[in-house]
Amino acid sequence: MSTPERPASLPPVLRPENPPRRSLRALADLSSARVIGDVDDVWLTGITLATSDLRPGEAFVALQGVNRHGVEFAPQAAAAGAVAIITDDAGAERAAASGLPVLVTPDPRAHLGALSAWVYGTGPDDDLPLLFGTTGTNGKTSVSHLLEGMLGQLGVVTGLSSTAERHIAGQIIVSRLTTPEASEFHALLALMRERGVEAVAVEVSAQALSRHRVDGIVFDVAAFTNLSHDHLDDYADMQEYLEAKLPLLRPDRSRRAVICLDSVAGAEAVARCEVPFTTIATPAIAADAAIAADAAWTVEILEERQNGTQFALSGPAGRLVTTVPVIGRHMAANAGLAIVMLFEAGFAWDRIVAALDGGRIAAYLPGRTERVSGDRGPAVYVDFGHSPDAFEKTLAAVRRVTPGTVLMLFGADGDRDTTKRHDMGRTAALGSDILIITDHHPRKEDPDSIRATLIEGARRARPDAEIHEFSPPERAIREAVALVGDGDAILWAGPGHQDYRDIRGVRTPYSARELARRALRDAGWPVPEPHWAVPYPEDSTPDSDPTRPSR
Repeated sequence: MSTPERPASLPPVLRPENPPRRSLRALADLSSARVIGDVDDVWLTGITLATSDLRPGEAFVALQGVNRHGVEFAPQAAAAGAVAIITDDAGAERAAASGLPVLVTPDPRAHLGALSAWVYGTGPDDDLPLLFGTTGTNGKTSVSHLLEGMLGQLGVVTGLSSTAERHIAGQIIVSRLTTPEASEFHALLALMRERGVEAVAVEVSAQALSRHRVDGIVFDVAAFTNLSHDHLDDYADMQEYLEAKLPLLRPDRSRRAVICLDSVAGAEAVARCEVPFTTIATPAIAADAAIAADAAWTVEILEERQNGTQFALSGPAGRLVTTVPVIGRHMAANAGLAIVMLFEAGFAWDRIVAALDGGRIAAYLPGRTERVSGDRGPAVYVDFGHSPDAFEKTLAAVRRVTPGTVLMLFGADGDRDTTKRHDMGRTAALGSDILIITDHHPRKEDPDSIRATLIEGARRARPDAEIHEFSPPERAIREAVALVGDGDAILWAGPGHQDYRDIRGVRTPYSARELARRALRDAGWPVPEPHWAVPYPEDSTPDSDPTRPSR
């Protein structure tokens, strides 16, 4: 049986070019696994969860999935050159039928981080780059990209793992997951080390902590940004969601921490933190002024413009003034947090000041309040925000730098947290002058029903609001541009950097950033050259969803 093709839309798993050679017998002893077959004189050079990415010489880890057990792919793993299979008791018999030696352990996923760290030599005691890990509801991606930009200004060779991209010493790869699976993550770290990376900024989701994706990693500095309504499809309530993030602040996960006090959950993060920590707050956006007043570091907003936000950071080491290259007080808060993370990692304050004070942070934040329009016409921002809190902060930021009308365009994820949809509609209606509801990733849900719920939330909040419904989003952005003019602004929230839409399980090529540029150009407005790769030829922009029936 041949190995299944990897979907062309998914980037490859990254591995070191010269992987270590490890003994399967030693791996069995390390995991206390039950052994089926002969593991002596068997050597492996990697470990993976996916047969579609498996390379000869690697061990295949067969896990129980939601609908299927990974052991079904044991024949493909053997045909692709796997040297062993690691699985649980449920998969042991079928794994043995492949003819490969089998290591059996009750919960392979729980061991995957430790095993991957041992295979690739990327454990807490190994020689690794500086590791920065950021968790929280909003701001994780922004902090990670800002960290990378600042590290570059300090002359440091950088790596990055975020929702948007993976970076390795200047090489850019599109991301699969917010945080890679443990086997992929350790392989990525090994490759970064091989290429001379000195510091890595990592976005750490709650799901990554819950699902063992960062097991075997100890971050030199961890950060907690905030907590707001999101992901209640994965967690029973907000407390359980917070509990999923707090393990990053334990000694087995990090050595030091920086905790933002702008959300009320910051105080609980402080109370539960088990490593040395410092705190930071931005009074202009803090939910509780009394909690924010206790912060060791303070971000003061100095000036907000369409091309950036100037702020001052003050704390125990001193004061500096710099500019983050995107709009929003929350973005200044993210940048201040990143600066304090650098200081906590051991970078001298004088060195940080020399790189940043009086200047501008040299960072590109893909799809994070990213302006895709030119100097004339409406300002168009494409953003990845998909929670009520993100909507509120970003709309307020757009409002403060827009002299005219603020139009918001957004949709909601299908098959994801439905409890936030009314709040998304409410926040969007209250913060904008014109609201357009469209589609995002409907997945296997009815997109008409998703839009109806969003409109219902918006109408309840503002019965007199100007609300339009357009589908698909290719049409919605053209209609949005037609409704505004010079001095106005459009915030297209949700798609951000993403280059596809998930429609009934089909990944359809799609770029909100490019569609917005085309709508502006078709309306006669100038547009700048893009920072991103254009996903389809100039004459082939889809006018409708090819996988969706017409109405």
